[in-house]
Amino acid sequence: MKAKERRALLDKVIPFEKKARDSADGDTKRINYKEKIRGYRLARFYRAILFMLIVFAVGAAFYMQWRNKIYSENVLITTTGIRFVSGTTMKNLGGYILQYSKDGISLTDEKGAAVWNVTYEMQEPRIAICQNTVAVADYNGSTIYILDTQKKLGEINTNLPIRAFDVAADGLVLVALDDGNSTWINLYLADGTEIFNYRTSMSDSGYPVSFSVSPNGKLVGISFLSVVGDTPGSSVAFYNFGPVGQNANNLMSGYNYANVVVPYINFMSADTAFAVSDDRIMFFSGNEKPISIAENLIDEKIRGIYSNEDYVGLVFYASGETLYRGEVLYRLDVYDKKGVLILSKDFDFEYNEIVFTKESFIIYNELDLLICNISGTERYNGKLDKVTTLFMPASFINRYIAVTTDSIDILEFK
Repeated sequence: MKAKERRALLDKVIPFEKKARDSADGDTKRINYKEKIRGYRLARFYRAILFMLIVFAVGAAFYMQWRNKIYSENVLITTTGIRFVSGTTMKNLGGYILQYSKDGISLTDEKGAAVWNVTYEMQEPRIAICQNTVAVADYNGSTIYILDTQKKLGEINTNLPIRAFDVAADGLVLVALDDGNSTWINLYLADGTEIFNYRTSMSDSGYPVSFSVSPNGKLVGISFLSVVGDTPGSSVAFYNFGPVGQNANNLMSGYNYANVVVPYINFMSADTAFAVSDDRIMFFSGNEKPISIAENLIDEKIRGIYSNEDYVGLVFYASGETLYRGEVLYRLDVYDKKGVLILSKDFDFEYNEIVFTKESFIIYNELDLLICNISGTERYNGKLDKVTTLFMPASFINRYIAVTTDSIDILEFK
């Protein structure tokens, strides 16, 4: 091959090889660029995960420190002078101060400002509370007022004397009406519309001793007392007023208990209820058809029953050596919503109220106060500076509202 031809051939090959090398270099650069992007994204992801873990760890540490913090004192943050009418009873309604008496019912915020006021005349006013809703009626009366933390929701008028009632969060009311030898169990909307009625008698299903409606108004639990011969017995029945219950004639489940009376039944939440007899506590679960999930036998006299959506507390008189030495007066047994006994706590003073929160419980009277976390650690055990008629958590951590005879005080515990 002549020199000129070889040179022409090389001129053709060399550009091709250069182009190939350039192409290979470009691909390598693109691969390296993609790897850098991938590495950058992974680094950002791992940094985000690490940051979240640190935040979670710090939050958990702060929570545990707060949960187990022991208070040594309380400081008055604000006080609002207010005049309370003699003879009124006070309750916590969604963080507001509820007052009711024979003459009316009213709601006040923590600053002492009136939210609403309803007047009436009753001889023996009774109330039922569910979350932010309250119903009030006179025993043997014929009118029920339904209100929430904002306004009056409605009024129900019955044609028979009211024996008992319960309320759901939306204002639906379950009522027992006396009709001589029989009792009517009726359901009303807050506006007074009757949506269900059921006649009971001792000769039929038994006498309704206690009942409760679930917070969402879908389920109703009733404890019936019946007597076969000379032997008393009880049955607990659950009714569903949703679509599922309509297909099953409302009655979903029932349980019989021989030789006992079940004087108390209550819904803790939309799918959990409990009942108490003279020899046991029973737990039921199910948002359509409640079934029995736990029973715990009891061989002591119950002094009080307290609950919220997470816990049930039974108060017993002290017994045994501690009673003999005068060290304690009462014992509080706490169950979770699965029916497991998680705590027994002794305390040594007469009490007016026991309040459960998400992570703690409060026992108090006019001057004595005990705050414990749910594991039983005493966060505060001491005296209050003023005679207190209502004590409840405030909207800030470590702060509580103390309603006295002439003021609303915000206390911070340290």
